[in-house]
Amino acid sequence: MTISVGDRLPQTTLVKVTDAGPDQVNTSDYFAGKTVALFAVPGAYTPTCSARHLPGFVEKADALYAKGVDEIACTAINDAFVLGAWAQANGATAVTMLADGNGDFASALGLTMDGSKFGMGTRSQRYVMLVEDGVVQQLHVEQPGEFKVSSADYLLEHI
Repeated sequence: MTISVGDRLPQTTLVKVTDAGPDQVNTSDYFAGKTVALFAVPGAYTPTCSARHLPGFVEKADALYAKGVDEIACTAINDAFVLGAWAQANGATAVTMLADGNGDFASALGLTMDGSKFGMGTRSQRYVMLVEDGVVQQLHVEQPGEFKVSSADYLLEHI
């Protein structure tokens, strides 16, 4: 079953990328008491993710904060070290990287995809959601191969 607007995020553990190294965070604790713009990419360093998805959230961070977003976070089925290097390579200091290395979070959301034909195995679908105090307020999931409804611009238009 895929998560829907109005649902509480499932309880899983993600690995937050920090300057001090990887830090395990429980989703219930991490999303509590704040509004988070959470976007997911199929993989760090992949073409659309690197050229458009992450840069859009970096560029629009101030506009999202002005609309009441407390934190911008990115998740992917990559390890924390890969996400940390990707964030650093893209100057993404305004985006919190949340590694879902085993895909537990994406699976619990019902938002996985099969990237086997690209040699990537199971990955997260591309999406953006607005989460308030752990509850999904908006959810915009891309159709395979598209980049329309998960962008920072699209989310800004709908807040």
